[in-house]
Amino acid sequence: MTKLYEYELQKAADILMRDMFRLKPGETIVITADTESDDRVVNAAAGSAFALGAKPMVIWLPAPDGVGKAADPMLPVDALAGALCHADAWVEFNNQWLLYSTPFEVAVEKNKKLRYICLVGMDVDMMVRVIGRVDQQALSQFLHKVTDMTAKAQKMRITTPAGTDLEFALLPSRTVTCDDGDASMPGVHMLGGQISFFPDFDSINGTLTFDGSLVPPCGLLTEPVVMKVEKGRVVEISGGAQAREFAAWLKSFDDPNMFRLAHGCYGFNPGARLTGNILEDERVWGCTEWGLGYLSPLDAPPDGINAKSHCDGICLNSSVWLDGVQIMDRGVVIHPELKPLAAKLKK
Repeated sequence: MTKLYEYELQKAADILMRDMFRLKPGETIVITADTESDDRVVNAAAGSAFALGAKPMVIWLPAPDGVGKAADPMLPVDALAGALCHADAWVEFNNQWLLYSTPFEVAVEKNKKLRYICLVGMDVDMMVRVIGRVDQQALSQFLHKVTDMTAKAQKMRITTPAGTDLEFALLPSRTVTCDDGDASMPGVHMLGGQISFFPDFDSINGTLTFDGSLVPPCGLLTEPVVMKVEKGRVVEISGGAQAREFAAWLKSFDDPNMFRLAHGCYGFNPGARLTGNILEDERVWGCTEWGLGYLSPLDAPPDGINAKSHCDGICLNSSVWLDGVQIMDRGVVIHPELKPLAAKLKK
């Protein structure tokens, strides 16, 4: 008897290894997972890599208590970093993610040929929806058009029905990153359907309201978490029990940089749903997302933001203006140059 999405999962895994990584015979790909990961996804990915003639190496880890650098105390840091430093490619399926951990930083710094893609917390259902059933070519075309428009803008404003109203300046010296799912070149890559921007942090002012999910520590939100932002720092948090949980979590690090906004993103994967898995939530069509805390120097050179951990929150149904020109209205793409491209994705 077949299992749920057994055939569809294999197709998605083949797209990942053949089309996104473009694995070649003889290449080594490390697949990392933890005890909260979906083993069906891990095995399908390893099988696809092996079928292409590559050498998959699967590393299972106990799920750490935290993510990023907060995971370090529970990780075999040197052994893991050593393996990653000698791999051609790395796909991360960990639920408690290694992204921004010490092994991640060591591997990215020392292994210049490494192709990494972050697919944290991926399960069968998600992999079928956000990879297997997406028109990757049409998605890439749409994403790069939005990226180009954003990169040319000097000012940006984002509002949401839940109360977000942020304005900030964009710096031409900072790259607007387009994650279209192409992991064929060395570097850090993310699941397709996201565009990241790194503003002039001191210019970010206004109100930031998360109403989708907030990971860590809350997961899916049952009520908005409202933050007052001044010069890129959260100076006040209000709301209900989840707002208090979030404020306590930030304070627990005793690190003022945990209150800094680190990046913003658009979400544009046509298969993504709000589930509480931040990898997917960040890509819900028409949302914007903000990260707080650690930021790699690669994203905001020369120093990034040195913080003890990192979290991400979702603002649903966003309206966006670039230099005063509105491109989205409550999650719907309205700019005349973008609408036909979105239509190809049935959005």
